[in-house]
Amino acid sequence: MTDFAARRLTMVDTQVRPSDVTKFPIIDAMLAVARENFVPDSQREAAYVGDLVELGGGRCLLEPRTLAKMLDAVNISNDEVVLDIAPGLGYSTAIAARMAELVVAVESDEALAAEAQTVLMEADVDNAIVHTGPLEQGADEHGPYDVIMIQGGVEQLPDALLDQLKDRGRIVCLFMEGDLGTVRVGLKSAGRVSWRYAFNASAPVLPAFCAECAFSL
Repeated sequence: MTDFAARRLTMVDTQVRPSDVTKFPIIDAMLAVARENFVPDSQREAAYVGDLVELGGGRCLLEPRTLAKMLDAVNISNDEVVLDIAPGLGYSTAIAARMAELVVAVESDEALAAEAQTVLMEADVDNAIVHTGPLEQGADEHGPYDVIMIQGGVEQLPDALLDQLKDRGRIVCLFMEGDLGTVRVGLKSAGRVSWRYAFNASAPVLPAFCAECAFSL
């Protein structure tokens, strides 16, 4: 029988801590949340590899290092509301929920959204909502948000999401240019978002955030 708890510890010790992620809430969450439950059954054995995990429906699970460093960059507090875009089966939502007051997950794939809601309930995550709808539209009715995260590559970022960010709120995005990606953190102040470089990473561009899609909107 696979010892997934041991694999979680190895993931944290070999992929997360060496990436200079040392904040206790992040380490604690990544040790506590059973990542293998947030992937298709056929991918359970691959849940803890240091690579992207395909979830189906055009979604993937970001590398543990990438998610951990994104969380480190936005520094979620326990009184904050988080918008989590394209979480697939909800792993990033479950992790963020251990740090935030509330997490609103937005998934456009109805089957993934329904399964994510089930998996989150089974994991006793009671401070998360799964909203089914277009990724690029967010979930305005539950906002505004202190933190926005996007679980995939972005070429163009719709204004509709930035509009849902509180003043002094933070947004973290993995911007892709060809095969090269950089994670940047945006801070909203007086209605404008200023960006800073955080680290390099890579992920497939989410269809809703491709340059052509944004242009056509």
